[in-house]
Amino acid sequence: MNEIKICTAGDSSVLIEFGQEISPEINAQITAVVRLIKAQHIEGVTDMIPAFASLLINYDPRVVSYAGLRARLEKLLKLEISGEASESRIFEIPVCYGGEYGPDLQNIADHAGLTPEEVISIHSAKDYLIYMLGFLPGFSYLGGLDERIHTPRLANPRIRIPAGSVGIGGSQTGIYPLDSPGGWQLLGMTPVKTYDPERDVPILFEAGDYIRFVPVSEEEYLEIKKQVDEGTYQCTIHQKGV
Repeated sequence: MNEIKICTAGDSSVLIEFGQEISPEINAQITAVVRLIKAQHIEGVTDMIPAFASLLINYDPRVVSYAGLRARLEKLLKLEISGEASESRIFEIPVCYGGEYGPDLQNIADHAGLTPEEVISIHSAKDYLIYMLGFLPGFSYLGGLDERIHTPRLANPRIRIPAGSVGIGGSQTGIYPLDSPGGWQLLGMTPVKTYDPERDVPILFEAGDYIRFVPVSEEEYLEIKKQVDEGTYQCTIHQKGV
């Protein structure tokens, strides 16, 4: 196991470094530490931001000192925490692939030497670990894209990519939570709002959860979109390992 380091990150933040590599094991460790800190209700901690191999903790120095917080964290990090990762959730995200919903599906297939149907099958065949959130509210950095469909970004990025677009950029895949410029190749679209500021919890999932892309027809897409717009749609969620 990599040595865990705690260091300052300004006058009101602490950075915990879990290593220098991107791996499911390190991500599981970070996720477990986040849940453990939440369960401890440490006074003064205002926010936690997981990244690929680190965790940034923001705190109020008027409530807790750096030395006091560091001491608490050092004790927590000595606990056996690996089992916490089994609580991760899997979110089923319906996706309509190709056509106007995925204008670059054929490009992706041509680059891979596959048919569009094979690309869809490969892309929807596994559960993707959410390593971190960033770039845009609710934008998930997913791990585990099959090497067969790794695809370079567009040479000329689009000025506007619609919210809900599912794309591939190099070795990563993900969902655009908001309308945004971007250079990822688009293979489909989901009607699900992964970010909605009107919800009690605006971002649908969190780092350490998983996403499972589920192909749907255009008819199914439109029906789900109607439910989303009416506020009646609920994502199917599984517990990892169940």
